[in-house]
Amino acid sequence: MGCARVLDMNTCGVTAAITVIDGKWKTSLLWLLEAGPQRPGELRRQLPGLSEKVLTQALRSMEADGLVHREVHDVLPLKTVYSLTAFGRELSELLAPLSDWGHRHMEKQAAS
Repeated sequence: MGCARVLDMNTCGVTAAITVIDGKWKTSLLWLLEAGPQRPGELRRQLPGLSEKVLTQALRSMEADGLVHREVHDVLPLKTVYSLTAFGRELSELLAPLSDWGHRHMEKQAAS
């Protein structure tokens, strides 16, 4: 599915951005990949509860959206490594203030 999900140029930019990060695991994967390239097994170990199938689906979707780069090394067994693209790094940096706001919002709700 990739970027073709948002074809209407009249769509709100925030809506288009949320479409790209929609799902339970994509923002967590962005944060983890900020630290550098990682293999799928490394990502799964850091995200308990994430199945191999869902990880693969999320990474493929993120690759289609231009957020991650998938590199397959021609060794046996095959070694696949994922890293953020410049576009993915930009999105991850832009999400940091939103994350800060979300934490402040949760604190405010907890204090009510």
